[in-house]
Amino acid sequence: MRLIFSVLATLSLSTAAYAAQCGGSFDNFVNDLKSEARDLGYSNRQVTDFFSGVAQDPKVIKADRSQGVFQLPFLEFSGRLISKHRRDHGAKNLKKYKAVFDRIERDYGISRGVLTAFWAFETDFGAFQGDFNTLNALVTLSYDCRRPELFRPQVFAALELFARGDFDPRSTTGAWAGEIGMVQMLPGDIIESGIDGDGDGQINLKTSAPDALLSGAHLLSNLGWRAGQPWLQEVIVPNNLPWGETGLDKQKSVREWKRLGVTPREGRLGDASLQASIILPQGRKGPAFIAYPNFQVYFEWNQSFVYVTTAAYFATRLEGASPFTAGSPDPALSGAEMKQLQTRLQELGYNVGKVDGILGANTRAAVQDVQQKLGLPADAWPTHEMLNHL
Repeated sequence: MRLIFSVLATLSLSTAAYAAQCGGSFDNFVNDLKSEARDLGYSNRQVTDFFSGVAQDPKVIKADRSQGVFQLPFLEFSGRLISKHRRDHGAKNLKKYKAVFDRIERDYGISRGVLTAFWAFETDFGAFQGDFNTLNALVTLSYDCRRPELFRPQVFAALELFARGDFDPRSTTGAWAGEIGMVQMLPGDIIESGIDGDGDGQINLKTSAPDALLSGAHLLSNLGWRAGQPWLQEVIVPNNLPWGETGLDKQKSVREWKRLGVTPREGRLGDASLQASIILPQGRKGPAFIAYPNFQVYFEWNQSFVYVTTAAYFATRLEGASPFTAGSPDPALSGAEMKQLQTRLQELGYNVGKVDGILGANTRAAVQDVQQKLGLPADAWPTHEMLNHL
């Protein structure tokens, strides 16, 4: 009897164990996948049909290595993503699918702007869903060794969808990283969170907006979204705020932030007992936001700080918030300067991850620590002054 696929079960191996299974001969790698599939209980015919014709896709690796857009600072990145087209079509789709969003808010407590922002950024409301063969993409990334612990389990999730009749290994296409449909979900997420939103008896994330939106909402709920709670809000911060206490790795209650002089730019702050962070995407001279617990769930969808902040902010815009106050932040370091900074931070003993020119969580934390040691405002925004100090 075939085993029922469990995403959690396949994720139980360590990163080192997955790394030991990647690379080498591609044919041998695929044969290992086939052997593991049979051990999971899939028939010889299912395994043969599923993996027939699978091939490496060099374009997938090129795309994986070419994510320089995440080097852009928040003001520039958000300006590119939040286009007039997306604002206008977002408003239209909020009206068109009002009943779907009403159901999402009723069943999952997720505000309609949140899913609409993802829908806009991931595929421009379904218009550009990607033309990479999904199986080839997943197998290529599993073989590549950079992140096999993420992608190898998704190969077997796709196999389970195939066994259920919901995945064609030769014709199913999507993004270069193996995501499928209007809101770009991986096969394992489809298994765990897929919803038949339009009642036709099928889960089709490529052509059915109700299926895609409700499935995305179910996924966010499974990832820990707190029903009915806020996620991000623009705030005004005083000049004497203790900058070293800002950042996603530090939280205070909303009540405590109020005592420190943080005020909402519009509306009211969330419940006083909620734990929240103050984030300054471009330092104390740029826009400021209060990030509530739901903001952390965004990182389960995408790990880029600049993408997550932009998506969360756009969700507030779609629900009526005004454009943020850009301020006048210090000029951003260039990609080459950021790499120089990361290299120097590594030499000082900080773990900044890969030297990639991206101001990610580890680099921000290191910058903030160095700023405190140098007596600079510790707002986690690296400046040319700081780089010169180092």
